[in-house]
Formats: sequence, C-alpha cells, structure tokens
Amino acid sequence: MERTLVIVKPDAFEKGATGKIIDRFISEGFQIRALKLLRLTREQAEGFYAVHRERPFFGELVEFMTSGPVVAMVLEGQEAVKRVREIIGPTDSEEARRVAPDSLRALFGTDKGRNAVHASDSVESASYEIPFIFSQLEIV
Repeated sequence: MERTLVIVKPDAFEKGATGKIIDRFISEGFQIRALKLLRLTREQAEGFYAVHRERPFFGELVEFMTSGPVVAMVLEGQEAVKRVREIIGPTDSEEARRVAPDSLRALFGTDKGRNAVHASDSVESASYEIPFIFSQLEIV
C-alpha cells in the first residue's frame, strides 16, 4: 500500500467543498490515515513549497496557501500517488474542465493558482510532505 498527502486548499475550504472532496476519495477506495484542519504560517508554507522557491509563482502560492484554513490528509491505497493525481486532474482548473470534467479541480477549482487541491506528485514528494504536516502519532 502506498500513502500520499492531499491538502484541501483555502479556496475549496471557503466554498464548503471539503466534505465532497473527502467523500470522493473514500468512494474511490482510499483509507484516510490522518486528517486535520490547520492554517499554515508563512514560514510553514515557504518550507512546504521550498521546491518551488525559484519559480515566479512562489510568492503568490505562499500568499494563497496562508490566506485561510486548509484540511490536510494522508490517504492510503494501491498506487495512491498516481490515482490521486488522476482524481484531482490537471493543475489548471480551466484545462481540467476541458479534459477531465469530473476531476476535483474541474469541479471546485477556479484557475491554475486557485485549484482546490494539492496532492503529492511522487512517492518521493509524499515521503517529504507527509511528515512535514503530520507527526507519527497523528497517522493511524
């Protein structure tokens, strides 16, 4: 079994889509191994997205991710990283509406920046991201 991190971003949380997003993952057969509501500080968001530090969108991403509450969860299932990425759809929500209309980003995202859901993009990323958000005691 593989684990991955998913974060319901501030835009989807504000829209009240958190329950629908969680339900989608459950209905797709994933087990929730950890779940929490939090508000990232600037320092936490900068550390979490450090891999993007040199990219032009980094500052905007940090601002967005600290703009409101988020819900983070660890999901477990067969090929979790790959399957979750398919369920959330392309990064750009407008593109997602064209090519994956049933994806979470198509349903709840607005554009490339406000795209409703973060998910680990690789097993390596998940191995960094999960312990960044959750302690071992919080993962069941």
